[in-house]
Order: sequence, then C-alpha cells, then structure tokens
Amino acid sequence: MNPIDQHVGKRIRHQRWMKGMSQQDLAARCNVKFQQVQKYETGANRVSASRLWEIAEALKVKVPYFFEGLEIDTRAERETDISTDPLFAKEAVDLVRAYYGIPEKSRTQLLSLAKTLAA
Repeated sequence: MNPIDQHVGKRIRHQRWMKGMSQQDLAARCNVKFQQVQKYETGANRVSASRLWEIAEALKVKVPYFFEGLEIDTRAERETDISTDPLFAKEAVDLVRAYYGIPEKSRTQLLSLAKTLAA
C-alpha cells in the first residue's frame, strides 16, 4: 500500500469520527458502498480526485485537510505515522465530540478545570 493513500485514508476516518458519521452515512453521501469507504480508510484503494472532492464536501472540510501532516522522507519515501499521535486516538476523538456537545458556558468552565488539573 502507498503511504500517501494510507495517510489520506486515516484523515478521512478521523474526520468521519469527528463528525460522528458512520461509514454507511459517508458512503451514501458519496454514492458508493460502505465497503468502498472502508477500503479508502485503510488505504487499500486509492481515492480519485473527484471522489476526494465529494468526501471533503460530505465531511465539510477542504481537500488539503487530507494531506495535512503528511511528511515524506525523500530518501525512504516513508510517511510519518499519525496513528501514534494521541490526538488521533478514538478516545481523544470521543472526548472532543463530547466536549463540543456541552453548552458553551460549561465548556469554558470544564476547560479551566482541565488546565488546573494538568498544571
């Protein structure tokens, strides 16, 4: 598998999780089967430019989002593995989603508490 395709797939999955969208939901919005979304997310299938545009529209992000954080070592042509980044862990995504479900005033108070506890 191509490391760029894998990176784009991970970014698709991450953004889908952030939006609380299932693979079926994304597939329906892009007129593909959910199995195709699975293949995109794993990097098993390459996403065409037009399909990436549709996915970006469905997820309400700009196309360059899918390439953010991509670092290729020109000697080895390896991708920096974003799976080790704690911000991409499912637990972190769930936490962020829950956080934005809290009313704004309470969010501000929760953030202040979290900063105090982290200090």
